[in-house]
Amino acid sequence: MRHNSPADSDSSVTTFGGHPIGLYVLFLTEMWERFTFYGMRALLVLFMTNVMRKADEEANLIYGAYQALVYALPLFGGAIADKLLGHRRAIYFGGVTMAIGSLLLSAPFEWTFYLGMGFVACGNCYFKPNISTIVGDLYAEGDPRRDSAFTIFYAGINIGALGGGALCGWIAYAPWGGWRLGFGSASVFMMLGLLIFTWGKRYLPGLGLSPNPSLLHSKALGPLSWQWTIYACSWMMIPIFAISLYHYQILDYLFNPLALVALVFLIWQAFSLPTVGQRNKLLAALVLIVFSVLFWGFYEQGGGSLNLYTERNVELNILGVQFNPASVNNTLNPLLVILLSPLFAMLWPALERRRWNPSTPLKFVMGLLFLALGFYTFVIGGSQAKEGMVPIFYFALGYFFLSAGELCLSPIGLSMVTQLSPARLVGMMMGAWFLASAMGQFVAGKIGALMAVPQGETQGAVKPIDSLPIYSEMFQYISVVSVVAAAVLLCLVPLLKRWMGDLK
Repeated sequence: MRHNSPADSDSSVTTFGGHPIGLYVLFLTEMWERFTFYGMRALLVLFMTNVMRKADEEANLIYGAYQALVYALPLFGGAIADKLLGHRRAIYFGGVTMAIGSLLLSAPFEWTFYLGMGFVACGNCYFKPNISTIVGDLYAEGDPRRDSAFTIFYAGINIGALGGGALCGWIAYAPWGGWRLGFGSASVFMMLGLLIFTWGKRYLPGLGLSPNPSLLHSKALGPLSWQWTIYACSWMMIPIFAISLYHYQILDYLFNPLALVALVFLIWQAFSLPTVGQRNKLLAALVLIVFSVLFWGFYEQGGGSLNLYTERNVELNILGVQFNPASVNNTLNPLLVILLSPLFAMLWPALERRRWNPSTPLKFVMGLLFLALGFYTFVIGGSQAKEGMVPIFYFALGYFFLSAGELCLSPIGLSMVTQLSPARLVGMMMGAWFLASAMGQFVAGKIGALMAVPQGETQGAVKPIDSLPIYSEMFQYISVVSVVAAAVLLCLVPLLKRWMGDLK
């Protein structure tokens, strides 16, 4: 949605790197929002097992259900903002709702924990898709700065993830802090992001406004305008989200049929296209999207089982300094992504100049192989463990390969969807990509539950020597399945390249 050309507004004033100042406003707003989101994410499973005394299986399943909601709901928040609410209002509503969720997570009641997750999922529904849209609106169609802008914006996401995981984990484990303060501090970060967004609105003139302000402010439900009706109805859904997370089995009856219906519908859409070339390109995209579900199902162990693995089986005493598991596990990946992103950004063009640049399907194969290598590195680390404690070198090296796999698949997948989809179906296919991510999160919870470590009556009393074989066995299975999936996809590469035509 565009309301004016950025080239005709004050947003064209440039700063470092030749980009509009508005980009840096959005960068900082998103950074603090991700600070909040990943700070909470770092604590959820550890909080459930250590404080709520839940078994590993239940904690992983609840976490997977929560993450699935978080990744599926933005489809609706983006559509509502596009059609009526506008991206700015969606960002404010989403940010305030997430801040309330953080405060509820810090309250000393079990029901507020589930309600808090419901608020965060609802807030993310509105915040996440709409701030990215305004980034795109800063640039005219065909502006060569656009890709660079999203690279800068993506850096803000990972800086926020790095800082949130480190700081909230540190607060949660500090003698003067605690779990509740760790969750509560995330609320402060979110409000800081909204203050920056408010201050920087002057650099976003005409962008992100409602496409139909007269309808938005007209009466819809009694004295309520459409704007406040949207807010009220969204908040009325939050108890439903909370109940579905408490009774997480409910989502089995939602996500599996939803994924099947979506896949069948998109295949039908492909065969309804007017040309064979369009059909084949869309089918190629669907095949890669299906493989991405498997990738995310394994990769997203980072927020669940790998949190517990870090706590129980990774040696965190480094040169006499004792680090906490939440911070270590939740900072390695964003730190490595920040460090590796420029290298990968230079690698693909360099290979292209030599005509060695892998095709998109082959990059997906590489992503799955890096994933397998990462988890197998954890297995190797387990073989070097002393009394069940794995040297942190192997843990960090495993995350290095996982992060490389992410960079081979995640940004490449976003580009692939926009290239292979017909113009009228781009939005729908982007929705399918994020739905695949949601399904991956859901699968991740199921896989994490398979790594449940039997616990005694005291819940949480797990000996490293007992838990390590369970984790190592599952990590090895993940490695094998990832290699098999990579081999299957490698066999499909020639077919997919033919379907993609002149696109790579």
